[in-house]
Amino acid sequence: MTNDSTTDDHDDSTAAGLSRPMRDWLSHRVAATPDRQALILASSGESLTFRELDALVRETAGQLAALGIESGDHLGVILEPGIQYVRLIHAATRLGAVLVPLSERLTATEVERNVDIADVTTLICGEETEAVAVEATSDVPVASVDEPRWEGVVNLSSIAPKSITPAGWGLSETMLLLFTSGTTGTPKAVRLSMGNLLANAVASAFRLGLSPDDRWMVTLSLHHMGGIGPILRSPLYGTTVVLREEFAAGGAADDIGKYDVTGVSLVPTMLTRMLDSRGTLSDSLRVVLLGGAPASDDLIERCRNYSVPVYPTYGMTETASQIATATPREAFDAIGTVGRPLYFADLTVVDDAGAPVEPGTVGEIVVSGPTVTTGYYQNPEANAESFTDRGLRTGDIGYRDEDGLLYVLNRRDDRIVTGGENVDPGEVVEVLRQYPAIDDAGVLGISDPEWGERVSALVVPADPDASLDETSLESFCREHLAGYKIPRLVETADELPRTVSGTIDRDAVRERLEAARPVDVAEPGWQDDDSAASEADDSSLKAESELVADAEATAADADDGEMGEVEAGEGDTVEAETDAAETAEAEAERSDAADTDAEGVAESGATETDDEPESTSTQREAPDETAASDPVGEVTTPTQATPDETAPNETTPDETAPESDPQDAGGSAADVADEQEADVVNGDAVAETEDDESDSADDTDDNNDAGVRDDADEA
Repeated sequence: MTNDSTTDDHDDSTAAGLSRPMRDWLSHRVAATPDRQALILASSGESLTFRELDALVRETAGQLAALGIESGDHLGVILEPGIQYVRLIHAATRLGAVLVPLSERLTATEVERNVDIADVTTLICGEETEAVAVEATSDVPVASVDEPRWEGVVNLSSIAPKSITPAGWGLSETMLLLFTSGTTGTPKAVRLSMGNLLANAVASAFRLGLSPDDRWMVTLSLHHMGGIGPILRSPLYGTTVVLREEFAAGGAADDIGKYDVTGVSLVPTMLTRMLDSRGTLSDSLRVVLLGGAPASDDLIERCRNYSVPVYPTYGMTETASQIATATPREAFDAIGTVGRPLYFADLTVVDDAGAPVEPGTVGEIVVSGPTVTTGYYQNPEANAESFTDRGLRTGDIGYRDEDGLLYVLNRRDDRIVTGGENVDPGEVVEVLRQYPAIDDAGVLGISDPEWGERVSALVVPADPDASLDETSLESFCREHLAGYKIPRLVETADELPRTVSGTIDRDAVRERLEAARPVDVAEPGWQDDDSAASEADDSSLKAESELVADAEATAADADDGEMGEVEAGEGDTVEAETDAAETAEAEAERSDAADTDAEGVAESGATETDDEPESTSTQREAPDETAASDPVGEVTTPTQATPDETAPNETTPDETAPESDPQDAGGSAADVADEQEADVVNGDAVAETEDDESDSADDTDDNNDAGVRDDADEA
């Protein structure tokens, strides 16, 4: 089979030497175990063997061929999940066509854009999506799996099937074009080859211990890898797919027991709501693959307490799903980790120059191997930006510990640049969560006229009736963070605002912090002195009303591996000579022995080392900072130090005597750094409880649960 979509952009060398193509996996499975159960529709209980499914797929493939679909064509599909979608997935592969799944929630404008980007030759829709499909297309044929209502739309089921021969696939040939979420611009079409999908399927089977006896429940939308992946892999594994056409927390939890489900892919909010609804999950479960958004420490602890076999995972569209996945033992013993890289995945953490860093040192995650995309379709600019000699730049910031476990802190786009220094919000979040009086935190940058951005935090107190001890919090932060990383503005809330998928709602956090910022932002923050400006910042530390998550935000914006990162600028280090006298006066007033931070002006350059603090965290030990240099020469040696900050554009530890800590000389507020993907190891799922679902409500798709499913990214 010749597939023109593999001849451009990034070159895949992993399939070199392949001489014999293979047919679609369902063709091979039906020849091996035709009478094994292939599919169960959860809503009706209807089931199909591989033989029965193959007959339906053969019919659909013949109808598509009669419609004019040929090997190499790009077949767009915009459908609600169901048996027709499953038939189309396998039929496209049998014909040798490239499948282009589109979200059923897209507007006509978005569909038109994606159809154009992916060079879709025919678009398949259903009754629910026909109007959008027709509006979005003018010169692209549209066919429906249901009775058409619009003129010009072809009824696919009425076409007499054409006899076909299954196409042969080479490992380097593109099978899927999946769209990124477009969080940094226009969505990109990710090319996933037969080799990408096969390699990830093999690696996943090894990590999860899958066997033909497993039953995997699909609750995620099929335009994401987390939804379509189990359907594609089922014939390869010989496993049974239990397909839920819609998500309702109670119903999904019940179906796990009803159909003896052994595995399921979920985003944290889904799992949280299922546990809220039923308390625990069926003992039949062996694997809960949890991804698509950050999983909170509390959720992981809840899984431990109720023996839920959770596998936190880190993956992206560009790697055909999982990159690293933690086993339950790893997840429970090292709270926050996403485990070790899967088989085939070569993962490296690099500095700004692209050089590998030592364990415990923060940097950008780069991945290579046969699971990595062959490139973005017809997008040489994105390919040049995203691929290096070491592999794919994920745009995620993280570190690996001495045992090789991976921790993901935040997106590179989230990075705060304050006075020319880079601050990764996930690192600050880790420290704030270690403080005994804080349960949760979100950190981002608020615009500042002097320093560019001001490190700011919205925190959830452990005791909602108690006020934060500002002096104690400042001292704790100084024990664990360089001075320029310490939050200059801290505001409290009953809970963090989150999207329906569990990621932090950055716009809501920004709005809250912007509203709380002092009117005069030119003076130093409360962490730096006892001035009037300090008191103004202190007044922002007050309890506020509960923030509500925006159900329209998506997990896809959090975790589908958008590669077009916003580089953390190389801004010139801000010079503080004009404020030297004021800073010196402020420092003279700091007499508390516990706060010996060597807060000098540029002329002094003197440093002091705090006594090593006693560890206060019972869950997480962040890696030590290796002599991270504060712009005023501050050096700390904490027991629970945060990761080394040698990530892109960082000041190196040995840099000579910076003139002053920009934030210790002053601070203000900033453009919100996206906390959605930030801190995959520490992010929290929304704790929205479904109030006493009735049995009938469990079987319906209420608005909130529908939003969770439809907006969920790959898990």
